[in-house]
Amino acid sequence: MSGRNIAPHDDVEEAATVLKANEPVKIQVGAQIDGLGTIVCDTIIVKSDKDQDAEVTGREADLILATNYANELLLRLMIPPGLLASGSEEEKKAAAAEKRPTQTKVTQMLETVVKSYDCNISEGTTSWLFERNEIEGKKKIVLCPSDKEGRTEGVPEVGDVWGVEMGVTLGSGKTKTIDQRPTLHRRTTITYQLKRPSSRQILSEIVKKFGSFPFSLRQLEDERAAKVGVVECVRSNVLRQYEVVTDKDNAPVARLLTTIGTLSAKLYQMSRTDAGRLALTKNGLIRLAAPPPLDVSKYKTDKKITDEQILKILEQPTARSTGAKGKNKKKKKKPAKKAADGDEESSSEEE
Repeated sequence: MSGRNIAPHDDVEEAATVLKANEPVKIQVGAQIDGLGTIVCDTIIVKSDKDQDAEVTGREADLILATNYANELLLRLMIPPGLLASGSEEEKKAAAAEKRPTQTKVTQMLETVVKSYDCNISEGTTSWLFERNEIEGKKKIVLCPSDKEGRTEGVPEVGDVWGVEMGVTLGSGKTKTIDQRPTLHRRTTITYQLKRPSSRQILSEIVKKFGSFPFSLRQLEDERAAKVGVVECVRSNVLRQYEVVTDKDNAPVARLLTTIGTLSAKLYQMSRTDAGRLALTKNGLIRLAAPPPLDVSKYKTDKKITDEQILKILEQPTARSTGAKGKNKKKKKKPAKKAADGDEESSSEEE
């Protein structure tokens, strides 16, 4: 959980921070079962006790709406061309043959959305391919990249699972690292003969408990010893620490992160028993872990999206309705006794 202008990668002294009314707060959680990871992040606006049911207005409403619509647009742009096409076979083939929008075009469309609300995309906002035991896979989509994040690599395909991130700010979009002690770490693939016994002990605990997934020092058995042992691990690049990043203008930031997937119909059915892991099917995009849908009626602003192409895309569904629920419904059988009584009545009428 992190405050108004900080990316949600730290858990330091914020436990003692007093949240203020109308302040955006980011809440992020992650989980993994058998190396299959999911992450979800949402941004809420803090309200005072007397204003719990009040509408959100002003710049806070602009920020939340911009983030929501940009996120929904990005999710739709990740669906492979023609995947949800309808009509004749020729029309479906023509839709599938359409070219994907370039990364430049995708970024331009997303910037059009957020600028409609006088906001900007946060620098280095990155969506990653999720693999078993890996939340930063071989493919990534980088929006407004800096030298640190690099460029977009690869495109979403049927069978993929992605962690889709959308970060939006009321500032310029530039970020900076602040001088706060990071407490979120992750093991790397680098091996190194650690010199300190405390470092080796901490690393052994990390490998057993977390594998290659991120963890907080608070989750270790002895947090005080962990603060000492982790120093050598980070210095030798055995562990990677997540720096505390904030908006360069100290402006409020909103962030959403959704875990989505694209599986074939057969794999989709299999995934329903795979620890609840649903994922991008030939019937569209499945949200494995996602923030709750935003009730836009509670956010009031005089700003709006006017680009017709973007509005048309936002109207499109992210998945095809399969009608599976109706097919699975079975007719209820009459209780044996009632059925028998009915048979007896029918026999009496015939007599």
